[in-house]
Amino acid sequence: MMHLKKEIWGPVALAVSLFFGLVLWMISGDVKTAREDVDEPQKTASDGPVRVEVERYNATTYQPKVMIQGQIEPWRRVSISAQVEAIVEALPVQQGQQVQAGDVLVKLSEEDRPAAVAQARARVRQLAAELKGAERLRTGNLVSESEKLRLESELAAAQAALEQAELALRHIQPTAPFDGVVNQRNAELGEYVARGQSLLELVQVDRLKVTGNAPQQSVAGLEQGQPVSVELLDGRILEGRLSFVASAANAETRSFYVEADVPNPERLRVAGGSATLGISLPERQATFLSPAYLSLGDDGKLGVLHVDDDDRVRFTTVQMLSATTDGAWVAGLPASIRLVTQGGGFVSPGQPVTPVTGSLASPRPKAEG
Repeated sequence: MMHLKKEIWGPVALAVSLFFGLVLWMISGDVKTAREDVDEPQKTASDGPVRVEVERYNATTYQPKVMIQGQIEPWRRVSISAQVEAIVEALPVQQGQQVQAGDVLVKLSEEDRPAAVAQARARVRQLAAELKGAERLRTGNLVSESEKLRLESELAAAQAALEQAELALRHIQPTAPFDGVVNQRNAELGEYVARGQSLLELVQVDRLKVTGNAPQQSVAGLEQGQPVSVELLDGRILEGRLSFVASAANAETRSFYVEADVPNPERLRVAGGSATLGISLPERQATFLSPAYLSLGDDGKLGVLHVDDDDRVRFTTVQMLSATTDGAWVAGLPASIRLVTQGGGFVSPGQPVTPVTGSLASPRPKAEG
């Protein structure tokens, strides 16, 4: 039995030994490779400064934008409702039809409204004549002051009743309050409609209102009248102006509601959809560089290392304006600098260096200038 165990254990031990040996060999190889890949400090003479690679970067005019997600809405949207109880007798317009302000949208039955108007007018004429006669008699004290006041009160009430009757008669033919498109029709021919029931919806889409919520850290630079670009889902761009910025943030989101006035002369069917708003802020000087050159200073602020005219290393904090996969726009740097692109990990601010233009090691991607 002991002999059998030894025969089984032998191959197992050999396999385990080979496995651990292979792992140790791979680790030692990786460590060696990693050590070889680490950038070594640039070797210099004992009495010379460290060599660093530099590249000149110049500031250019940059127009920052506040990018937010928004919602496209018609400039105006109104539901035309019945103001009187009646039957739909005619539908002069169809869904999707363009109408002008003042066009009749629906014709409702008159019922007894013309007669009510005629009766109210007759009542007004009668009371007006009685009051005129009472005023003549009043000069001879043949009519009391209270009788004259009663006639004046009744005449005022009759005139109000006439106005209501005329208004009800006008309500049987509701008209378009502005130029727009019939977006939805809710009444059918012959249908009885009650007061307040929706007849149709009218929208204005040759002009759009694009709304969104700007983050609180960006709202300080927003003002009415700033240019706005609206990128639609299919990539098309509409141009407009910022028309409103809320004075107080939403209590839940801490963001500020904004509106943009965007012309839509082609009447593109985009109202109700989403879009990306780019609100253009005032132009400023900025530098475009690779995010790889950004680092944190001793105070934790973002900045870059560069070399001054005396060939000393300087660290300048920057303000990040925007960042993409291609690079980052930063503000706060001089108009022209010699940016440390390699060797920055071996020097500190104030240290004299030997700046070298060109690669000290393997080539690295160059940021757009």
